[in-house]
Amino acid sequence: MDHGQEHEACLEQIQRYCVERPIYNQELLQGQLHRREKTPQTLRQRIAHSCRCSSKKAKSHLYSFLPILKWLPRYPVKEYLLGDIISGISTGVMQLPQGLAYAMLAAVPPVFGLYSSFYPVFLYTFFGTSKHISIGTFAVISMMVGGVAVREVPDEVISVGYNSTNATDFLEYYNVRDTKRVQVAVTLAFLSGIIQLCLGFLRFGFVAIYLTEPLVRGFTTAAAVHVFTSQLKYLLGIKTSRYSGPLSVVYSIAAVLSNITTTNIAALIVGLTCIVLLFIGKEINLRFKKKLPVPIPMEIIVVIIGTGVSAGMNLNESYRVDVVGNIPQGLRAPAVPEIHLIPAIFVDAIAIAIVGFSMAVSMAKIFALKHGYTTDGNQELIALGICNSVGSFFQSFSITCSMSRSLVQESTGGKTQIAGALSSIMVLLVIVAIGYLFEPLPQTVLAAIVMVNLKGMFKQFGDIAHFWRTSKVELAIWMVAFVASLFLGLDYGLLTAVAFAMVTVIYRTQSPQYRILGQIPGTDIYCDVEEYEEVKEYPGIKIFQANASLYFANSESYASALKKKTGVDPCAILAARRKAQKRHAREIKAANALRKKAVLKLVNSSSNDVEASVKHEIANDELPVNGKFASADASVPDMSPGEHEHFVEPETNIHSLILDFTPVNFVDSVGAKTLKSIIKEYKEVGVDVCIASCSGPVMHELTRLNFFDSTVTKELLFHSIHDAVLACQVRQVCFTERF
Repeated sequence: MDHGQEHEACLEQIQRYCVERPIYNQELLQGQLHRREKTPQTLRQRIAHSCRCSSKKAKSHLYSFLPILKWLPRYPVKEYLLGDIISGISTGVMQLPQGLAYAMLAAVPPVFGLYSSFYPVFLYTFFGTSKHISIGTFAVISMMVGGVAVREVPDEVISVGYNSTNATDFLEYYNVRDTKRVQVAVTLAFLSGIIQLCLGFLRFGFVAIYLTEPLVRGFTTAAAVHVFTSQLKYLLGIKTSRYSGPLSVVYSIAAVLSNITTTNIAALIVGLTCIVLLFIGKEINLRFKKKLPVPIPMEIIVVIIGTGVSAGMNLNESYRVDVVGNIPQGLRAPAVPEIHLIPAIFVDAIAIAIVGFSMAVSMAKIFALKHGYTTDGNQELIALGICNSVGSFFQSFSITCSMSRSLVQESTGGKTQIAGALSSIMVLLVIVAIGYLFEPLPQTVLAAIVMVNLKGMFKQFGDIAHFWRTSKVELAIWMVAFVASLFLGLDYGLLTAVAFAMVTVIYRTQSPQYRILGQIPGTDIYCDVEEYEEVKEYPGIKIFQANASLYFANSESYASALKKKTGVDPCAILAARRKAQKRHAREIKAANALRKKAVLKLVNSSSNDVEASVKHEIANDELPVNGKFASADASVPDMSPGEHEHFVEPETNIHSLILDFTPVNFVDSVGAKTLKSIIKEYKEVGVDVCIASCSGPVMHELTRLNFFDSTVTKELLFHSIHDAVLACQVRQVCFTERF
């Protein structure tokens, strides 16, 4: 301990610096620097340069578009292959039941979940840049797809004409409904993929930054509630309609409660048993993660057990437990999506495209940071766009990264995209060979799998306490995203949350924190005078800082806070001066009138000496002038307006004001006008205004906005606060010596 203290003391003595240089304002500094010569390119030259092709450039673009060409030739087989095989099998085992389960969320037959777990996953191997994320079906995206499908193809529309109680008619009704919903889901995948492709080619990967973490977590928590309520009817074996749009959660819960007496006890027992088994399996995997070579695949175990029990006990016929039903063998022929549906689902496609990309790129960044490689956000957009748009021709719905499968793929030793390709091949084997074996699988088992996988999302309710302690603004974003997505639906809820997040940015810049800075004695470091006891202000100098840019939304509050914090209001001082001058003029005028009246009386009273002496005494009585007493016969000359200014006037003990522009990133025209007005107003009351630490881009903006003129020059801009303070001190010393 003593050695550590000695080391710190030694560092304090050694780590010092001493610099001696002139006081730099911006004009003096620019005069000593020489700008680099830059020849601006014309638009034609820029276009020609971007279109110019060379072998090196072509190779770079090809590797960027097909990352597999870069990493596959360098693939270390001995080091990576075993881990990728184990990871691919483990992920594929999860991919199968989740594909079947999430197809129910998307309101399409389960086999389409298998298609969505094969084509996009296989394509991502060629175009994706992340080595660890697992692409495929995901609860939130599947729920959004299902909401659109149910909205466009509600049960009521299809039921017209199918009022017969004949079983064949009911079967035909379900086939027609499912076919139309598949068309909607496939077209939605195609359109969202095209949107992602366009954003990727236009280098719009930055759009994900507008989906801030509190927004995404609040949104996904609300989506988890939507998913949970939608699975209640499958868990309980209740026949209810599926709802979409605003208040769909309320309608779904009300429908379940109104039909609670029709609960299928057999389905409920099977579902609850599966939930218990899944929770036990996940708990074992969590507690013995380091000891287990691979996680126990409880989901596929539950699927196998559920399928065996259902087939052995004939649950569908004996207990009316709904099962998965027909799973056709083989792959479907490619088909063109229904283009005429695009106008009705365009807004939903935008929401799905952005949410899907945000989920994928956030997980990709986490794994890239952990394992020391980089991902390309724009290429991820292109990869997801290709997976969705191309996959839609093969009857797959919208996909993105699954958090649970990605964690399994990474934790089981996955090293590259080969693991994802192997998992897709496992799903392909099920589609072409053994898919029919899962036809007796009860839907309540799939509902149990979906519900248990929502555990991680429901844990996000703990964010409320976390954000309450750390940031009330982020808590507000989380709450708005959750409440809006819960009651308005996932599409409108997302738009509302994004709009509110934008408003919070405006609010933060419109109402920034304002501080008066002071110096830490003996240094050139300036801190908040209200926060630290050691910080001292220079006499006659105020240093003002706002932690935001200066633009139209906060320029008025900036000027008001400046007056309040410094205690100097130029308008109030000028008004008080004018009032004092008027009062002084009135007093002088009244004193002059009284003096003339007294003299006049003295001249007209020469007939009586006694009377004259009396009036002479009256004339010599003390008369009040500007709060003081002066004799009437004293010489009181008429005063000019110029002399009034030097009379008793309100004054300030501040001679210099420094505006710290370190936090300022930009200034618009309104901010520049406000700044210029501040400089002129304070100049009128004898306070010089300086600007310190103004960045180059901000100075260029001020120049472009014609901020500088004969009265406001670049001499007012200083390189640092300390330069400005020293310049103000020198200026005041010169002024004092002069007068």
